Amino acid sequence: MRFPHLHLRFHIMKAWFMKTIPYHVVLFPDGNRRWAKEKGLPALKGHWEGYKNLLKFCRWCQKRGVKVITAFGFSTENWDRSKREVSYLMKLLERGISDKSHVKDLQKYKVKVKIIGQKKRLPESLQKAITRIEALTKNNNELQLNLAISYGGRWDIVQAVQQIVRKKIPSPKITEELITNHLSTAGLPDPDLIIRPGGERRLSNFVLWQGAYSELYFCEKYWPAFTEKDLDEAIREYAQRNRRFGQ
Repeated sequence: MRFPHLHLRFHIMKAWFMKTIPYHVVLFPDGNRRWAKEKGLPALKGHWEGYKNLLKFCRWCQKRGVKVITAFGFSTENWDRSKREVSYLMKLLERGISDKSHVKDLQKYKVKVKIIGQKKRLPESLQKAITRIEALTKNNNELQLNLAISYGGRWDIVQAVQQIVRKKIPSPKITEELITNHLSTAGLPDPDLIIRPGGERRLSNFVLWQGAYSELYFCEKYWPAFTEKDLDEAIREYAQRNRRFGQ
């Protein structure tokens, strides 16, 4: 009799001992609406189930030694969706980062939350909720969760260049390192592994600069159906790859 899940756990333990657990994981929580449609549920229900799965994902990653997660919450392109859906997503994000039980878990597991993106475009109430959660968790040091809201990879590069221009830094001194240090993710290592459930195989304007040498893992499952076992499979595959960083 075979036990595939135990087989995966063996590879995860092997990866841990060989120090090949990814330090920084990027997540595309994709497929919420399609999952809901298959279940005969409203699209909005899919988004809420996706958010709850993100909280589980953070705990799964933390148990395996991942130190940073950057998750796509709402892209710059998502502003083009219906007003009803955008309004719901804004309220969902506010509810999620304000929920007392969620905040309690963040504190319990020492998760630091940072929101990256165009915060000034967000509703004032959401901006206030962001300020609160970042202040409450700023001293947590076991896991950092970067939640990208109103974020786009191209926007991030443009805003980094704009900062550099405002500082009047001469062009000969503009380097890759300088641009990296002006991105929303400044101070963090580049992602090691990018996980995208939902069947799509593209970066969709996310971490375009930071993900230059990241390993990519795609799976067909919609995000709300993504499980701890699926994460183990992603890490197992990552551990077997030979990272060459373009060489």
